Formats: sequence, structure tokens, C-alpha cells
Amino acid sequence: MIRLAVRVLRDDAETALHELLAFSPAGVEELDVDEATVEYVLYGTPGALPSQATLRARIGDALLATDSREIADDWQERWRAFHQPVTVAQRFRVRAPWHASAPGELIDLVIEPGRAFGTGAHATTRLCIELLVTLERSGLARGSLLDLGCGSGVLAIAAAKLGFAPVAALDNDPLAIEATAANAAANGVTLELCEADLQADPLPAAETIVANLLFEPLLALARRPEQPRPRRLIASGLLADQADELVRELERRHQLRERARRSEGGWLALLLDRNDDPRVSS
Repeated sequence: MIRLAVRVLRDDAETALHELLAFSPAGVEELDVDEATVEYVLYGTPGALPSQATLRARIGDALLATDSREIADDWQERWRAFHQPVTVAQRFRVRAPWHASAPGELIDLVIEPGRAFGTGAHATTRLCIELLVTLERSGLARGSLLDLGCGSGVLAIAAAKLGFAPVAALDNDPLAIEATAANAAANGVTLELCEADLQADPLPAAETIVANLLFEPLLALARRPEQPRPRRLIASGLLADQADELVRELERRHQLRERARRSEGGWLALLLDRNDDPRVSS
């Protein structure tokens, strides 16, 4: 097994991550090196991981350095050690199946790492869960919800456990749909699963939409003339200097206005709702 570490400029982290996920359906580790640098780590067999030339062609000048090394036979145990339980919004404990159940009144959210991107460890996932909890505390965790780009299903499962129904999870990656189905079963929730192209295929309507994507696909979705107009939208995968443009586009095209904004590690998540919605308590 090969461990490939890729260091990139933080300002270009969004683009780099988008490119790297194409090579690593088993997951990507993200490590903060310093204020200007992020390191992404991929695992795989030698033939499955991108070469230095491929990385340079895909990532360009944002690529600072790579480090490729063979890892020991105990890599699976170390992979497990990397995925520690995460407590989010004092409401959820997101954990891998081999960790103990959530203590006290925390809601248990069991996610198998490595099947698809998104285990609850990334800042954008945690921020989306925080905003789902904000809706719950405002009495708005009800009605239909659509998770666009569901990954491992963590957001759709969290929404179902908070009381949203029905909950649909959509992704263009069949591995993500497979992982979401398995994780939903492990958590005892029912989801409507759909494999579809977020940019081209018709999207189902829902009162609440959660979209933990990246800036460009979020902007493209906002500009789709046939895009369903939800009453509420949680959007993440944004860097600090990208949020205002997306907010303007959503308000102009869909009458969605910003109600709450969360940030962590340079990433942002937004909660927006229709002008006729009651104010969300933050």
C-alpha cells in the first residue's frame, strides 16, 4: 500500500481537493501544515494513485510538494486510529463502527470510513451538521430534505435522525450511493437514494436542501433555470472569499437570504431561507 501526501497552497485547496477526489474514492485525509499550506493524503496501490506528472497537470502551480512512500502492514490499524469520534454541536457523536456508542444524550451517527468521501471529520461536514441542528432548535427539522452530493450519507442520516422526512440522498458516484445505503442501514434510517448528475439531470424538489459541494458546482446549481426552489438551503464547501457571490446569486434567482454563517479552518457554511420563512434562531 502506498501513502501519497500532496501539499498545496491553501488558496487553491478547493480546486486541488476536487481533482484529488477523482483518484481517491477510498477517502482523503486533510492536514493543516501552516497558514498557507494544506496537505492531502491518499492511500492506494501504486497503479491506482496519480503520478507526479499527472498531479502537476491537474493541479498546476498550486502543487507545492509530494511525498510517496510504502507503508507498513499495519496501515489498516493506523487508518482506524486516524478516524476518531467527533462531537458536533453538542448533539451528535459521529463515529466509526469500531468505536463505542455515543454517551449520554448525544445522537449516535455511525459512518464507515473509506467507502466514500465524507465521514464527519472534515470541517464542511461539521458545519453543515451544526446548521441542521440550528434548524432543529428553531423547530424547523421537519418536512422533506434533499442531500445533494451525499458522499457517505452523513448529512442525510443526521437529518433523518433530527426528524426530517422524507430524506433523499443524491450523488453522481455509484460508490457514494452504495456507501450511503450501507450507512443508512447501520443507523436504522430510511433514505431515498438516487444516482444522478447534479449539473444536468432533473433534481427532486424538497423543502430543505443540503449541498456540501464546492464553490463552482454550487454556483452552477444556483444558476440552473430549472433548479427547484427550496424554502431553506444549507450550502458548504466554500472558502471565505466565495460566500458573498453565492449569497447574491441565490437571493437574486431564488429569493433565498442569508440567515446564518459558520466558519472553521478557512471553510464556510451558509444557511439561507425564503423571504417568507420565520427567522431562524442562530
